[in-house]
Amino acid sequence: MSETDALLGNHRRSKPSLLSLASKCLGSDLDTAHGDLVLLFCYIITGLLDSSAVLIWGSFVSMQTGNTVYFGLGLIGAKDDRWIKSGVSIAAFCLGSLCFATFHRVFPARRRWVLCASFLAQTVCVCIAALIVTIHPASRDAPLTWLVLVPIALIAFQSSGQAVTSRVLNFTGLTSVVLTSTYCDLFSHPDFLSGKVVGHTEENRRIGAILCLLLGVVLGGLWAHSSVGMMGALWTAAILKSLIVAAWLAWKGKSEEDTE
Repeated sequence: MSETDALLGNHRRSKPSLLSLASKCLGSDLDTAHGDLVLLFCYIITGLLDSSAVLIWGSFVSMQTGNTVYFGLGLIGAKDDRWIKSGVSIAAFCLGSLCFATFHRVFPARRRWVLCASFLAQTVCVCIAALIVTIHPASRDAPLTWLVLVPIALIAFQSSGQAVTSRVLNFTGLTSVVLTSTYCDLFSHPDFLSGKVVGHTEENRRIGAILCLLLGVVLGGLWAHSSVGMMGALWTAAILKSLIVAAWLAWKGKSEEDTE
């Protein structure tokens, strides 16, 4: 070996391993720009699950305002079991909010692997619920058993993860589980009746949230009225959730300047 080759060999750098590249990628903080697009996509999932759940199970799995009304009516003597389903949904949503918020507080909230893990957990919850409904098909007149309550609890639990994510990404107006405040903010905006509202980012997000939820509701209604029913809605939601996990994996990370 020549002296030149030896010198070149001493300065030759080994390529980073696939494991180190993956670790660096997953350990990076994400750029939250355009994160609102993910939350708007979550509105589609919310509409899909809530509309099919209301039509088949008679309770919401994401929007807890309606469930609170059903639960309150049950406390004064409602004859059906809707209030029990609503109560389970509310409890699961609250527990999920506690768990997901704690998870994001314990670990760096905007770290790539943290957001991926959060939505992967949500996907798993939906998949388990879908598997239960696939083996034991859901129907409007099904008796109140664990075959109904467990899927409701799982879906409500995971839906809270979307709301927590809106806080993590600092898009607090896009909780993906409620529209009442969105309608208020949209129509009470001082520029709503003027041409200035065109191109207003916040107003566009609000309009997008309403349209995305409506799209999801239509899709959920179509599934609920089909022969596939709740099973189709749940597996569709699971696929959509997994797409979000993939999106976080490919999402642009923060530059070193931004991190500093």
